[in-house]
Amino acid sequence: MSALHLRTLFLAGLLAGGASLAAAQPSAAQQRYDQQIARCNDGTLPAPAREACVRAAGNLLDRVEGGPPPAAAVTSRDGRATVVAPEGTAPSSGGADARPSGDGRAIVVPSAESSNTTAPR
Repeated sequence: MSALHLRTLFLAGLLAGGASLAAAQPSAAQQRYDQQIARCNDGTLPAPAREACVRAAGNLLDRVEGGPPPAAAVTSRDGRATVVAPEGTAPSSGGADARPSGDGRAIVVPSAESSNTTAPR
């Protein structure tokens, strides 16, 4: 191999590595969002103002990045319901771990995040 060919391959490798490193960095909009969320959650706002602050930060990020993630309609495991949630959201347990409330007037279905089992995607 010639020295020119080796140098070209080396530079191409550096560029490819730099591109993957740049892709790992959060965007300026994401950094602004993270800073705003930190301000929302610093403990100085009452609950309604904090919730409005979080919504405003999310709305701004959505506008900058082209909108919220697309919604995906997923049929529940038992086929009795259609759940609409952003793509990539963990699916619910489908009621497999549902239990009656303490007073027996409701059925409690834990969220996918609080479920101890991992549901297949």
